[in-house]
Amino acid sequence: MVSTHFPTRVAFVLLAGLVSACAGGSHAPTASTGGGVSYPGIACAPFARELSGIALYGDAASWWDQAEGRYAKADRPQLGSALVFRRESRLPSGHVSVVSRLLGPRQIQVTQANWVAGQLNEDQLVVDVSERNDWTEVRVWWPPIDQLGSHGYPTYGFIRPLVPATREEIVRATPTAAQLALTSNVGRPAPRARLLASRQ
Repeated sequence: MVSTHFPTRVAFVLLAGLVSACAGGSHAPTASTGGGVSYPGIACAPFARELSGIALYGDAASWWDQAEGRYAKADRPQLGSALVFRRESRLPSGHVSVVSRLLGPRQIQVTQANWVAGQLNEDQLVVDVSERNDWTEVRVWWPPIDQLGSHGYPTYGFIRPLVPATREEIVRATPTAAQLALTSNVGRPAPRARLLASRQ
C-alpha cells in the first residue's frame, strides 16, 4: 500500500518547486536526487510536446482548449497521451505529463518534466482520486520523499496523439525529447510525430 504521509516542510518545497513548473531555459542534464535526471531550465509543456508528438504550444493548461478539433480528448488514459492539469494555486500555468505505463483502472505512470523543479522523472505514479472515477482529480508521486503526495490536483483529462505510442517508443524517445525540449522552436514538428508519420 502506498503511504500518503506528506510532511508540512515537504509541502513548502513542493509549492516552491511547482510555481515555475512550466518555465523554460537550456542547460545540460546532470544526475540528481529524487529519482530523476536534472535538466536545468526544462519545462513540462515543451517536453510533453516533443515526447508525445502533440503539437500544441503555450501554457500547459491551455492545451485542453487548443486540442479542440485537432486531437481526440478522453477521460481515460492511453499510452503516449498527455494528461493536462488545470491551473490552481500550486500550478499557475497548469502542468502536462505523458502516460508511460497503464497500471490499472485508476493508476498510471507518467514521464514528466519539471514536476520536481528542473528535473525529468520517468514512470512516476499518478492515481485517480476523483469522485466519479473520471480522472478529473489526481494525486502524484513526489520523488524527494519517495511517496505519493497528499494534495489532489484537478485535471481536464487526456489528449491523445494522432498516432498511438508503444511503451518501447516512449522509453527510447525520452532522452532525445528532453534535449529537444530545451531548444525547441515554435512551429517545428515534434520528433516522435515525424518518426511515426514516416512509418505509416
